[in-house]
Amino acid sequence: MKCISCGAKTASSTTTDVTELGECLVIIRNVPCIKCSECDEIIYTADVVKRLESITSAAKTAMNEIAIIDYNSKVA
Repeated sequence: MKCISCGAKTASSTTTDVTELGECLVIIRNVPCIKCSECDEIIYTADVVKRLESITSAAKTAMNEIAIIDYNSKVA
């Protein structure tokens, strides 16, 4: 697969996703992604996006200001 931003090669990798929910921050580590070798553009598959939304939604009810969650945990 080629990068949608610069056209360089991409590879499977992991990243950290940060989502701001008002005054709260949800940090999700070890998120599977496709990453560009040149510009570091991050691409998520539809399944990953769906899981990130589920994790973020679950974190909304349980957090104060910051939540750091491992993608592979049983939260979602």
